[in-house]
Amino acid sequence: MHMPNPDRPEFLRTWGFYAVLAGAMALLLVFAQIVGPTFETKPSIGTQIGEIAGDIKRSAWRSLLGLPQPEPEAVSPSIWSYVAIAAPVFGVLAIILSLISGVLRENWRFSVYGTSFGVAAIVFHFFWWIAVLVAGVVLLVSIIENMGDIFSF
Repeated sequence: MHMPNPDRPEFLRTWGFYAVLAGAMALLLVFAQIVGPTFETKPSIGTQIGEIAGDIKRSAWRSLLGLPQPEPEAVSPSIWSYVAIAAPVFGVLAIILSLISGVLRENWRFSVYGTSFGVAAIVFHFFWWIAVLVAGVVLLVSIIENMGDIFSF
């Protein structure tokens, strides 16, 4: 017969509770990944766009003249690249823990909440990156279209 341990609550011994924690952590990491890079210092938008346009122009001239392209600079990854990897990992972990909770017939609410948090984190993370990619493509297309206006003499 199973004797309950009075030292800790019963819900701490369920897989579903840890699934909910992992799912909540995944959602927090997704939101931190979205908001976090905005706190880093960066040059102004005009300077960034000008640098991008200048790099495109220099690269085009090098290709036209047959000159070799410069080697890319090695950039160390920031903390946000690790957060971008950890967020869906915690989402998948939440789903796996929810499945274990469901198979063991624990409280169904924990497994449903854990699965919901995990799936929401993965889906939101995916759609966020799709939105960022679309915005980047729109920005690059507008820069290329206006290249003549930027560097006209």
